[in-house]
Amino acid sequence: MLSVLRVHLPSDIPIVGCELTPYVLLRRPDKTVTTDDLSQFSPLDGHFLRYKWYRVQSDKKVAVCSVHPSEQATLQCIGCVKAKIPVAKSYHCTPKCFSDAWQHHRVLHDRAASAVNENGNEEEEVFGRFNNSGSGSLTSLSASASSASLTNGSAPLYPAAVTQRNGGETWFEVGRSKTYTPTADDIGHVLKFECVVVDAETKLPVGYANTLLTSRVIPAPSPSPRRMVPVDGMGQLDADGRITSSGTFTVLSYNVLSDAYASNDLYSYCPSWALSWPYRRQNLLQEIVGYRADIICLQEIQSDHYEEFFSPELDKHGYYGLYKRKTNEVYNGDTNKIDGCATFFRRDRFSHVKKYEVEFNKAAQSLTDAMIAPAQQKTALNRLVKDNVALIVVLEAKVNNQPVDSPGKRQLLCVANTHVNVHQDLKDVKLWQVHTLLKGLEKIAASADIPMLVCGDFNSVPGSAPHELLAMGKVDPSHPDLAVDPLNILRPLNRLVHQLPLVSAYSSFARTVGLGLEQHKRRLDSTTNEPLFTHVTRDFIGSLDFIFYTADSLVVESLLELLDEESLRKDTALPSPEWSSDHIALLAEFRCCKNRSRR
Repeated sequence: MLSVLRVHLPSDIPIVGCELTPYVLLRRPDKTVTTDDLSQFSPLDGHFLRYKWYRVQSDKKVAVCSVHPSEQATLQCIGCVKAKIPVAKSYHCTPKCFSDAWQHHRVLHDRAASAVNENGNEEEEVFGRFNNSGSGSLTSLSASASSASLTNGSAPLYPAAVTQRNGGETWFEVGRSKTYTPTADDIGHVLKFECVVVDAETKLPVGYANTLLTSRVIPAPSPSPRRMVPVDGMGQLDADGRITSSGTFTVLSYNVLSDAYASNDLYSYCPSWALSWPYRRQNLLQEIVGYRADIICLQEIQSDHYEEFFSPELDKHGYYGLYKRKTNEVYNGDTNKIDGCATFFRRDRFSHVKKYEVEFNKAAQSLTDAMIAPAQQKTALNRLVKDNVALIVVLEAKVNNQPVDSPGKRQLLCVANTHVNVHQDLKDVKLWQVHTLLKGLEKIAASADIPMLVCGDFNSVPGSAPHELLAMGKVDPSHPDLAVDPLNILRPLNRLVHQLPLVSAYSSFARTVGLGLEQHKRRLDSTTNEPLFTHVTRDFIGSLDFIFYTADSLVVESLLELLDEESLRKDTALPSPEWSSDHIALLAEFRCCKNRSRR
């Protein structure tokens, strides 16, 4: 007879909005085991599985800490309540928790105060109890304290059947499928999963039910919002803090951290539940969609995640996607887990004209055939072949959701998206791949007068040879990176040039003078004018991600503000419960301009 051997969850900490999918191990009548989902429509040997989810609702209401969501809250910030900041952000587990988080927490108060002032109200009325010393007004949560955020006022998906009441606990049925996605009504409550074998004919249970209990449901942590900052003075802020200017478009570049690389060993400082893909994918999607970019360049997108998640989910938000998976000459695992580059664009703003795919492995083969002696070609390929790719997309801008009829008035745009994932010791390979991409873009530029964007994770810090080539059009012959070239693929050095007038978008902060920009300039490296960091782990902090644009045809209007250490909270590396990648997203708004002279 069919029987259930085991049920468990990958993580016992449920988060609002993140689907829970239990692992159910079954033994078939022939003694073999399976994890197949046996529904009443596809029974096995006259039996199927029946699932139920319950909310274990205690008479005692529980709030969870906004900083340590697995901990029960004991304190609440009164200022948050008065300022109508989301109540979930007002809870803390200990006074030390509140004190340590104050620099970050104060940002919420400052922004709420700004909104209050814009509406003509008195700031002192709400924030009079707070000062800059890091102290705030707190109230203790008593054992019987209740909060509006912990009530379950909305109608349940299924009738609220009381299945058991014992010791002040009531179990409400909330789901009848194998998976369940916790809602705000579940915050602070334990969930119970029940799985039982049922006779397909009588519809009666056979044997006992297998159950498991989760920890208390926690709200999904949310990072502090990042605002667009005008750098050209041409744009105007709308009510949402978004820049509006005729003829502009926005471009997002983001390495989302492939699930295949997000191991607990590598990111031991991140809670396991926050590192799980079911949680990260929802958090990443919410962040990406929230930026409302017209063009999205993503790196480290697994091929199965592109097909099953990112493409269909972003399609719901009006995006069309193109994808280029890395090659697999080096990688020998599951091909569905290979990552690549994905470029999305809003269907109402652009249409797809052409797609180019750059496989650096093929370029390496051509290079070795032409330059390397046959006896050394295998060794050369072992050094050069890294499976990296670039995706180049030519788009045409739409006017009123329609293509421009007149060929002479068509506005084309070329967007390159790449991830140069090369070990830091192979400086020659990294520089050669960037140079190869730029020479390909030069050919496109020679065939059409077209604005260009070069986005991605280049795994190269500002001041390195690849960055210098991108930003300056050439590499100083005395650059220390050029000392590493065992295959002589960088010689002669005068070949390391390009004619594209590329400028880093975020360097615009350094070139702009205006009120309120000083804090953003402090987040730049004073030598290179690049962000101090776009990648933050316990082992490395620095900038690896860039958005370059052709300065003869595009102008930067605004930039997404950079994160600072306060925004990340003290001693916090990425990924974290708030930020689900080890990189931070870059977003720039551009306006097309009349062509200027090239380099």
